[in-house]
Amino acid sequence: MYLDAETKKEIFGKYGKSNTDTGSSEAQIALFSYRITHLTEHLKLNRKDYSTERALTMLVGKRRRLLDYLKDRDIERYRAIVKALGLRR
Repeated sequence: MYLDAETKKEIFGKYGKSNTDTGSSEAQIALFSYRITHLTEHLKLNRKDYSTERALTMLVGKRRRLLDYLKDRDIERYRAIVKALGLRR
């Protein structure tokens, strides 16, 4: 499986406050970004997998909403996570 418990702990430890910090916006955005890159690679090989395409679109929307929320609440945290993940806006 591409996303096991160890991978999640690593992502939460790197972008969140701790390994068990699953609720912060930064940790969720990082997790969504990891999943988005995985689904993008899957769709490059399986072009007609429309259910995965829909799931990818929904994930991108969730990440966008979280980024907008973070931008409204704390612009410095927003800039830090965008720079750390290499997102563009």
